[in-house]
Amino acid sequence: MIDPAQTRQAVLALAGWLRDEHLPAPDRTALAAAVRLTARTLAELAPGASVEVRVPPFVAVQCIAGPRHTRGTPPNVVETDPRTWLLLATGLLRTTDATATAKLRMSGSRAAEIAGWLPLVKLDAI
Repeated sequence: MIDPAQTRQAVLALAGWLRDEHLPAPDRTALAAAVRLTARTLAELAPGASVEVRVPPFVAVQCIAGPRHTRGTPPNVVETDPRTWLLLATGLLRTTDATATAKLRMSGSRAAEIAGWLPLVKLDAI
């Protein structure tokens, strides 16, 4: 089980960089922790295996109830880079805006359902 306080702390450590991409990038360990914790939080909140969320090189999780994928390329895939994922996970970016700029790639009829589970850690009120 993912600790919400630990997840929030990991994300808050990167809040400045998430709000201003011109600031120095966080170290790889801090970035990896925030990405993994938020993705695994999504998998806990939306249990299932019908959508695979990929944030290379740090994590891939399966989530959202429905038909389980077992072999080959999953039919419903969401993929993005670590910064975009964290922007989505914190509510600083919407999935529609991320797909419009090609920062978020979604394939399959159920992939867009992740939008209903975001944000995971809100930063807009801080």
